[in-house]
Amino acid sequence: MASEKNELTHLDSEGHARMVDVSGKVETLRVARAEAFVEMSASTVKLLREKAMPKGDPLEVARIAGIQAGKKTSELIPLCHPLPLSHLDVSIEITESGAHIESTARTKAETGVEMEALTAASVAALTLYDMCKAVEKGISIGPVRLLEKSGGKSGHWVRKV
Repeated sequence: MASEKNELTHLDSEGHARMVDVSGKVETLRVARAEAFVEMSASTVKLLREKAMPKGDPLEVARIAGIQAGKKTSELIPLCHPLPLSHLDVSIEITESGAHIESTARTKAETGVEMEALTAASVAALTLYDMCKAVEKGISIGPVRLLEKSGGKSGHWVRKV
């Protein structure tokens, strides 16, 4: 493990990428929340609200895709630890200008679940884009960001609005 704050934890002594050794860390309850926003035109939002998209229900497909992706984070992000997730939820709310996606990941482990929450929100947003691109090509995704995390040595953190 890194002994000094300024030491790069994902590099070995020769500068090669490595997975951080978390075996010396204490297992604690870790929770992270993330969000993504999918911006789209009023006409596309209307189709979402009316459940009239040509590919079926984009919201449910995106929600399930986000959950699946969060569970596979360590397969997608090379240096992430595989974590035993005890909970992963993705919710999607239609707004006037698109869809707000929020994910929550929870585990009891030696390292945090921020990447799982961020991956879930990101893939849900990408899936929503995929399900809606037939009616609008100019959909935008962003921001994707961590909202809150708790557990571990660094404690509780909440994004300031």
